[in-house]
Amino acid sequence: MLSDEDDKLNCIVTIHPGAGGTESQDWAEMLYRMYTRWFDNRGWSWKVLDYLHGDEAGLKDATIEVKGEYAFGYLKAENGIHRLVRISPFDSNSRRHTSFASVFAYPIYDTEIEIIIDMNDVRVDTYRASGAGGQHINKTDSAVRLTHAPTGIVVQCQNERSQHKNKETAMKMLKARLHQLEKEKEQAKMDEAASSKTEIGWGNQIRSYVFHPYTMVKDHRTKHETGNIQAVMNGNIDSFIKAYLLNQMGKES
Repeated sequence: MLSDEDDKLNCIVTIHPGAGGTESQDWAEMLYRMYTRWFDNRGWSWKVLDYLHGDEAGLKDATIEVKGEYAFGYLKAENGIHRLVRISPFDSNSRRHTSFASVFAYPIYDTEIEIIIDMNDVRVDTYRASGAGGQHINKTDSAVRLTHAPTGIVVQCQNERSQHKNKETAMKMLKARLHQLEKEKEQAKMDEAASSKTEIGWGNQIRSYVFHPYTMVKDHRTKHETGNIQAVMNGNIDSFIKAYLLNQMGKES
C-alpha cells in the first residue's frame, strides 16, 4: 500500500477553511485538532510552521510539518475537501449549516541531494585549449570536455594549464548541473501535487462529517463510513486511510 517512492517521506500538511467565515474557520480548527491527535496517537513528531487565527473562532490557515514513518504515504489519503454538516453553534436560530475545509499534504524532499556520478556514464574528451593563456596552454591537450550520457549534459574547462585540474573543475561543474536538474525534478513534482488542489466547495468533497440530524462520517471515494463521529474527531481515522490505500491498490492492479 505504501510502495510509491515518495510515501516514506515526511510531509507538510496545510488546512484552509472554505467560504463561510466563522463557521468554516471553526471547522478547519476541528480538523486541525483531529489530525494533531492522530499524529500523537502514532507517536509522530509535528511542528506548527504557520497558524493564523480566525476572526471570531477557528483558524484561517494552518501549516504543519509532520515527521513519522511513511508520513506522506498515509497523509496523501487526506488530500481534498472535507465537508461538515451540523447545527451551528454560531447561529442564534440553531439552524443546520454545511461547511467546507481543504486538507493538502505534500512530501518534503531532501534538499541535500547527494550526487554520485558513475564514470562509466561519462565520456572524457581532451583537446588543445585555445585563447589566452600563453604558449604552454596551446601546446598540450589540457582542456577537458565531459559528456554525461544519461542526461546529455556537456561541460568543459580549459582555464588551468593542468589537464588534471581542468578535469577536476569540470567534474564540479557536472555535479552542479546534475544537482540543479534534480532540484528541477523535485519542483516539478511539487507543482504537479499542488495542481491537484480543487475548489473548496460543493461537488469536490472527499469525505462528509455529519453531526445532525444523524451522526456519520463517510468517505465518498471508498464508501467507508462509521457512526462514531466523536472517535473520528478525536483522531481515530486509520480505517479511512487504510480503505483509501486499499482502494488505490485496486485501481492500480
